[in-house]
Amino acid sequence: MLDRPVPELSKPRRRLPDQRWQIYPQKPEFAQNLAALTNLSPIVSQLLINRGMETPEQAQAFLEPESLVLPSPLEDFPDLAISLELLQNAIASQTKIAICGDYDADGMTSTALLLRSLRTLGAQVDYAIPSRMHEGYGINKRIVEEFHSEGVGLILTVDNGISAFEPVARARELGLVVIITDHHDIPQKLPPANAILNPKLIAESSPYRGVAGVGVAYILAVSLAQQLGETKGLIKPMLALFTLGTIADLAPLTGVNRRWVKRGLQHLPKSNLAGIQALIQVGGVQARGDEGAGEQGSRGAGEKIPNTSLREAAPTTSLSTSPKSKIQNPKSLKPEDIGFRLGPRINAIGRIGNPQTVIELLTTDDMGVALERAMQCEQINASRQEMCQQIEQEAIAYVEAEFVTSLQQDRVLIVVQPNWHHGVIGIVASRLVERYGVPVFIGTYEDGEHIRGSARSIPEFHVFEALEYCHDLLGKFGGHKAAGGFSLPAENLQVLRSRLIEFANQCLEPQHLKPLLKIDAEVNLDHLNQQLYQQLNALHPCGMDNPDPIFWTPNVQVVEQKIVGKGHIKLTIAQTVDNQEYRIKAIAWRWGDYFRLPPRVDVAYKLRENYFNGNTTIELELIGVRLPIQLQQFFVSPPTASSTTFEYNQRQYTCGFYKNGIEAELRIKNSEGKVLVMQPGHIIGLLGTNRQNAKEVDISRPQYDSIIQAALQALSVLSAEL
Repeated sequence: MLDRPVPELSKPRRRLPDQRWQIYPQKPEFAQNLAALTNLSPIVSQLLINRGMETPEQAQAFLEPESLVLPSPLEDFPDLAISLELLQNAIASQTKIAICGDYDADGMTSTALLLRSLRTLGAQVDYAIPSRMHEGYGINKRIVEEFHSEGVGLILTVDNGISAFEPVARARELGLVVIITDHHDIPQKLPPANAILNPKLIAESSPYRGVAGVGVAYILAVSLAQQLGETKGLIKPMLALFTLGTIADLAPLTGVNRRWVKRGLQHLPKSNLAGIQALIQVGGVQARGDEGAGEQGSRGAGEKIPNTSLREAAPTTSLSTSPKSKIQNPKSLKPEDIGFRLGPRINAIGRIGNPQTVIELLTTDDMGVALERAMQCEQINASRQEMCQQIEQEAIAYVEAEFVTSLQQDRVLIVVQPNWHHGVIGIVASRLVERYGVPVFIGTYEDGEHIRGSARSIPEFHVFEALEYCHDLLGKFGGHKAAGGFSLPAENLQVLRSRLIEFANQCLEPQHLKPLLKIDAEVNLDHLNQQLYQQLNALHPCGMDNPDPIFWTPNVQVVEQKIVGKGHIKLTIAQTVDNQEYRIKAIAWRWGDYFRLPPRVDVAYKLRENYFNGNTTIELELIGVRLPIQLQQFFVSPPTASSTTFEYNQRQYTCGFYKNGIEAELRIKNSEGKVLVMQPGHIIGLLGTNRQNAKEVDISRPQYDSIIQAALQALSVLSAEL
């Protein structure tokens, strides 16, 4: 039976994630030397090497961001001096100032930051945020005209304005002063503003280069407070808002962002902003001890701030010379607390609610009002989650029915359906990229005649260039390499689809069409302990350009697994090291489609702390899984002499690899003529004396897994002998 052709195995009901694993080249000797100099483990030293640290000096600067010597922002931002002068004059003359913000977390925290600081400094100031639903992003002529009619004399944009040539020109015609603060890419023609503050206009070597919109607002507000000699009570609230906005906007956590966010996370749990405390309370966030951050984190928020320049808005002394903190057990938040708990509650308002809710939350000093607004954020976020889940399910069903068979040829996914809320389709686009590994353009009909959409990408595909390639088919569009937004007449949809497929085929190869997983290092389960986790704190805060460390462990055994919550897999994995078994719990978010996982796999993961009933344990957050590399190689390139015999539990078996269609499969035959058949990535196998009458069996069950492992071992020995 083993030798004759057999029908195909039934279609797999469960597959593993189709991923590209890119493992950083390991440099053990360099890591060992760096470990000796930094007093960190070789594992953590390898992580520093992966993040571009080539010398002990670079590693030290990274580990101690407070030692970074900052230039005065007045030196790096050409228009900062004139901006300060214009604002000082407006405050002195009580000229009305109006802030034009944006409806995402960056824009709303920026608006709140400047509102609070300008009001504290005595300005007469109000704000407006354009409607996501009806107007879209950025300052527009309606807002300009409205400001003028209300007697506004100075417009201050935050997180927008760099591309708003016509609205700014109209404001200048009406005699208004305009200061643009933004961080988006520079257009060919700058608006005719009185002053422009944008890190993209300053030297690439500047430590301020990577700040988000809220970072520009923070620099402006601190500089103004220092110039007026009014910093007391201002810096800490602004630092809290800066930290919230920077992480929620996925700004790079390098340069000053890393330094200020590290301190901000330390300060947030004890912030005197009612809105921050309400968000923390409603979000169920707990501050934790952060021994790995040492005294540096607790010291930053407590020291006095000299008013000479913004570089002194943070202490610049090194760890070795600074006074010790009086706080014995510093408590800190982690970036994921903002990224997964606080940030989404703010962003949800910008997506499907009224931004005024967040502005009131972050500017009120009344705890009752703050809790009320935080609860509104909570409710809106719950609605956003339900909306996302429903649209994601509808999108997946549509893709599976219409496009999944042509994805390898198209190399891009364009999904447009009616009645989807365009405030959340960007989130769904990201999930589709994660699922299918191709760039995704997703849209919904606005009025039957127009489509509005969002795009998300993979590393090898540039969204903004793709939109430019289709510019004649689009209305408005914008974005950068990884993401973008667009609108178009509905009649252009089919042509747009063809054009995007054409563009994708120019820049993407078939091997690109799998989600890319960048893995730092291989680690055995016996090394995963509290000590390693604490050492990883030296890398915090992690985020963009300084990602969470990702480890992998080969050939682990999945000993327990079950579905929990809304389609998550909770599991226990085991590995035997030096004849001792080590077990650890893990969670795989939104992996219900892959349940049950095979009994033996390679796993890629992040480390997480789990707090339950007063106990703290280290757990894994699975982000990648694949068949063990040995098993993959067998299926891809079976041994030339591809069958052998082996003994298991005192019984004789024959086993071998055979081609069945385009895939190889493993067949194991016992002395009674029964055959067990399995294919890679399938959890369901066949068992019987012939294929037609065979029954389906779950090969992850111990009795089948054990015999499969014995067969693979026998084939491995055979291959080695050959």
